[in-house]
Amino acid sequence: MGILLLAVGVLIIAFITNFIAKRILLSAVRIFVKKSRTKWDDILSERNVFDRLSHIAPALVIYYLANIFPAGQETIEQLAIVYIILVGVFVYDSFLNAVVDIYRTYEISKQKPIKGYIQVVKIVTYIFVIIFVIATLMDRSPLVLLSGLGAMTAILMLIFKDSILGLVAGIQLSFNDMVRIGDWIEMPAFGADGDVIDITLNTVMVQNWDKTISTIPAYAMISNSFKNWRGMTESGGRRIKRALNIDINSIKFCTEEMLERFKKIQYITDYIEKKKEELARYNEERNVDSSILVNGRHMTNVGTFRAYIQAYLRNHPKIHKKMTFLIRQLKPTETGLPIEIYVFSSDQD
Repeated sequence: MGILLLAVGVLIIAFITNFIAKRILLSAVRIFVKKSRTKWDDILSERNVFDRLSHIAPALVIYYLANIFPAGQETIEQLAIVYIILVGVFVYDSFLNAVVDIYRTYEISKQKPIKGYIQVVKIVTYIFVIIFVIATLMDRSPLVLLSGLGAMTAILMLIFKDSILGLVAGIQLSFNDMVRIGDWIEMPAFGADGDVIDITLNTVMVQNWDKTISTIPAYAMISNSFKNWRGMTESGGRRIKRALNIDINSIKFCTEEMLERFKKIQYITDYIEKKKEELARYNEERNVDSSILVNGRHMTNVGTFRAYIQAYLRNHPKIHKKMTFLIRQLKPTETGLPIEIYVFSSDQD
């Protein structure tokens, strides 16, 4: 009966300690976090670091009061230590998650994500914690179990094959700067066409334009090809490459009546006047007989149309003026004479 009363007393003290830790100390910490101007403590609170840390308090009470029960002191202390270790692991896990969240508030996180490396640290930590817990329960030195870890290497490599491949791929992706969070990538083999929203140890998550999520194994980014549109985004322009096919039978020399009508088009008024003067001077210097159209140089409707396209695009507010600007005729095909437009838009959406 005395031992039972002592056990109840210890549990009551542990309960009171837990109450003080959660209702008083933890509440005080939350009030302090809300009033502080820094953001990192808010993130620690959101990740429940302080809440999980408070679970250690009752375990410490039980551990230090274990000597009240001589017969079961060793077992109680071992169980308390195991509990404290497990709580410590959860606190450590929450803290690492908070570190990732804090790191993501900086611009460099898009270029050098650390979530994959944090996951590696977690895996290594879990392995050592499991070994330490087993050693504690068996009342053996952790070094004895670690010495046998070499024999388990093959099994561990098989279990963590994807993690190891993902780690190697993640290092290559990071060092070669192949992909960042926020990049627009295309990988048809995995149905991915959208923005990278997360890079973890094993996977790269892409939010497609239809808001679906594609998950790509990290090592697949190394072994397979994909298209990254970051260069376009950083350049400030998006390429426009289109060809307008003109019916070859509709191409002809411009008559005076056509030129007078074309001169009323605002964008090519100056072009037509200057071109007429240039051609007239050229033909006059060479005594060209203009009564026959094949003699000398003359304006054509397709050339005038190309000049109109060029003038229209140069005056368009969303065409990038400092990047490649090309309007040209290509080799005729069975569908007509292609007029290729090769320009860059300042609107990347």
